[in-house]
Amino acid sequence: MTTTSTPYKTASGPVHAAPSPASGGKGRRLRIGAGQQLKGGPFTYLALIVVGLGSVFPLYWTLVAASHDQQRVLDDPPPFIPGGRLFSNLEAAWEQANLGKAIVNSVIVAGSITVATLFFCTLAGYAFAKMRFRGRNVLMTAVIATLTIPPQLSVVPLFMMMSDIGWGGKLESVIFPTLVGAFGVFFMRQYLIEALPYELIEAAKVDGANNLRIVWSVVLPAARPAMMVLGMLTFVQAWNDFFWPFLALNQENPTIQVALGQLSASYTPDQSIVMAGALISTLPLLVVFVVFGKQIVGGIMAGAVKG
Repeated sequence: MTTTSTPYKTASGPVHAAPSPASGGKGRRLRIGAGQQLKGGPFTYLALIVVGLGSVFPLYWTLVAASHDQQRVLDDPPPFIPGGRLFSNLEAAWEQANLGKAIVNSVIVAGSITVATLFFCTLAGYAFAKMRFRGRNVLMTAVIATLTIPPQLSVVPLFMMMSDIGWGGKLESVIFPTLVGAFGVFFMRQYLIEALPYELIEAAKVDGANNLRIVWSVVLPAARPAMMVLGMLTFVQAWNDFFWPFLALNQENPTIQVALGQLSASYTPDQSIVMAGALISTLPLLVVFVVFGKQIVGGIMAGAVKG
């Protein structure tokens, strides 16, 4: 009994289904050539619209709440259309929580942590991925094991250490304990194992390149997509961090999240002003994604096709 193939139409032309060996020739299996794409059906677009609206709604609700007064925000049902008090609430939040200084502090903290994490984690990831040295597996296991330790356990000794060296209440106490992380080292190692072939490193050595030259001319270009993704994750985490900056800093020198905590610290906080402050704190993250969005998405896609 012979089985004929049936063409399936795609965006780039017909694709033929071949008989499945496991089903004895009765079933059909869709084979798609390189570069060909399948068209999405109505359910695909509906799912994407629902997910997109669900992702945008919290930001839209923040905008709506920030544009009304306290009484209107607490009404039942709440408003779903922006009001006319947005700029007055933004000004009130800016003045009450000293958000100008808080944003500058957060940019310094998040930027410093991101740059240091990319530098140190890329070097460590390259060493664990491509260099041969005694105890490499043991050290990598120890690095990964630190991910299982709750950060709350290190708060007390870390606070005492920062106080002893005179960094209590200063930005250095927030920056230096998080200059490198185990997740970043593991992330870069896993990426460089696949993205950086040994032959490329050996070719650079044959050309007379030393280790510094190899890192600058070979490792960093190969690791750039993963560095963009790690940089985004690190910046967002450092920007949104509240627990340790709240303990290490004071009210006169806060980060943005600590300043927002001051807005809601009263007995009856004004929710519209709190939402206005939250809207201000979100804008820098949106700017970062708009500016570096193409590189970040390209890094995610490059990592998705490895292996």
